[in-house]
Amino acid sequence: MQNVKKILTQPLLVFVIIFACSVSAFGQTPPQPGEPKRFPQLTLEQLPPEVKPLAEEIIKISTSGIGGPYNIMLRSPVFAERMKHLLDYLRFNTSVSRRLNEFAILIHGNLWKSQVEWSAHYPMALKAGLAQSVADDLKSGIRPRNMQPDEAVVYDLFMEMNNTHEVSDATFARAKEILGEQQLVDLVAVSGTYVTVAMLLALGKVMPPEGKPLPYPPAK
Repeated sequence: MQNVKKILTQPLLVFVIIFACSVSAFGQTPPQPGEPKRFPQLTLEQLPPEVKPLAEEIIKISTSGIGGPYNIMLRSPVFAERMKHLLDYLRFNTSVSRRLNEFAILIHGNLWKSQVEWSAHYPMALKAGLAQSVADDLKSGIRPRNMQPDEAVVYDLFMEMNNTHEVSDATFARAKEILGEQQLVDLVAVSGTYVTVAMLLALGKVMPPEGKPLPYPPAK
């Protein structure tokens, strides 16, 4: 009886795996032409006086100004302020090198197939010293070849966490030996933060600037 059940369930399991892989291969779907924006772009003039100083600070550090994810965050000003301070630390004052930091962001942007995150952080990662071949392999869905030892442990750590929702003792020991405790904590923090950003972007159907190609083909 057990063999019969195994035979019957195997095709279903294969179908589920293939379906899951095919769905994950598609990028976040852009809005249709003429479709109204879920979150119309805010302007400084529209913001309450007490929120304008925060928006002006964001404009100084963000390449998209108060567009992109900040346009959504500012709907909840206290949250936006806390996120700005968190991002200030995780982007510019973390214990992690810019190269590894951007690699961690790309890993999660790729897992989410986030059009904006990949489009924005791919050039930042290359500028920070990540090999283009590593980033391109990541996007292609294969374990990047020719990674540096610290890049390999970051990749293996986060793929394991995303696939199993836990970290094995062996992976933890290797990561701790190569990165140390503070970098481990900061890398998890930046990864979780950019999953939040990817979710906000998906919520608002936010896409890269007009005329910029989408890094992932959207679902049809």
